[in-house]
Amino acid sequence: MEELMLAKSMLRMPVFALIACAGAQTPALAAPTLPHDLDISFDVDVGEPLMIAGQEQTAYIKITLGGFALPQRTRSPINLGIVLDRSGSMASDGKLDKAKEAALMALDRLQPDDIISVVTFDSTVDVVVPAMKASDHDGIRERISSLTPRGETALFSGVSFGLQEVGKFLDPRRVNRIILLSDGQANVGPRSPNELGQLGESAARRGISITTIGLGLGYNEDLMAQLAMRSDGNHAFAENGSDIAKIFNYELGDILSVVAQDVQLDIDFSDGITPVRALGREATITGRKAKISLAQLYAKQQKHVLFEVKVPPGMAGNKRALADVAVSYANMISKKRASKRAGAAVEFSLAKEQVAARQNKSVMEAAVEAIATDNNRRAVALRDQGKVDEASKELERNAVYLKRESQRLGSKKLEAYSDENELDSKNVKSDWGKARKTMRETQTKNAMQRSW
Repeated sequence: MEELMLAKSMLRMPVFALIACAGAQTPALAAPTLPHDLDISFDVDVGEPLMIAGQEQTAYIKITLGGFALPQRTRSPINLGIVLDRSGSMASDGKLDKAKEAALMALDRLQPDDIISVVTFDSTVDVVVPAMKASDHDGIRERISSLTPRGETALFSGVSFGLQEVGKFLDPRRVNRIILLSDGQANVGPRSPNELGQLGESAARRGISITTIGLGLGYNEDLMAQLAMRSDGNHAFAENGSDIAKIFNYELGDILSVVAQDVQLDIDFSDGITPVRALGREATITGRKAKISLAQLYAKQQKHVLFEVKVPPGMAGNKRALADVAVSYANMISKKRASKRAGAAVEFSLAKEQVAARQNKSVMEAAVEAIATDNNRRAVALRDQGKVDEASKELERNAVYLKRESQRLGSKKLEAYSDENELDSKNVKSDWGKARKTMRETQTKNAMQRSW
């Protein structure tokens, strides 16, 4: 109960100041001498750069950020917290043993100056490995290997204490990350998706992302997805224990390849342009201004942000600015903050064939996927309300929409998502427990643009 009260009080602290008072000293990190061209790519594109003249239309603006290739033997130092469910249900099918193996694999990929901590939770919380340098491999391995299952599932407290340990060595020059694994429903302490989502937001404000792994068919996928998305982390569904190591390996690959952090986008929409919504990711839109944050960019991977806007009628031959976009970010290799700026504009024409020929298929593919993901999310809500037939029909319509757009845009990605929605339309009537978890994972993957 004391741990739960501490966790609740930590949630109420401003900017989630879990452990600013922990007192641990952060080691200095020397900036390597690197070529000046190690910088992210930054592009702003419009789905229809040439629009039909004389009518109000919808436009999609895609802001794409790309990570550069890491130089050999160069990466950012890591501050990794592993939070493991050790409740009684983890005893079945060797799930805890598989989780321990994955944690040990993660340890083996860390360097001596990296930081690791391990927190476990059941009815209470144990700090098995306090935040420390990953140099004492044997001692850390022994502590992880000794874990046994017991008790219930105090998930909120477990994550809170995990954040506390990561906070001891919190440093913007490190990649600060938590990996959470659980197979059950949170049944001790705060347990709603919104409460866990708020915890995720608090972590994000401190520069900590949380990746969640749901194991088996008994966990709450809404809770795990909210915690991941609102901290700008990943979410994965591991159907059985044998999937855990693979997911840990993928996630470690991302963590070890971070090239930029604290990415801040500021968008100023031009006079007359009305921002309707951000697609996929949450954004703050105030009047004609928008703000959006990304926790990190990975080497040789791209992330994008999409905005839907209303464009007033324009005259043939005229050009109109849509938005000015500024990005600032922390370059993890140069150890310096950098910024870039670009704009988006459209032209107008009466020639429909020319308008169609100029369409940017990459932008439209991303927009269609985001819209279809929202449709898929709506189908889950209908099924949760017991409207099984309506949910199935929504997914069938979504599959048709995706198929049509995949053919128009020549997109294999949209074609594959169409097939998924067609299968989902059948599963909502039968294998709903597994289907719901798979659908929620895909929705989160699409929104966060998970690479694996």
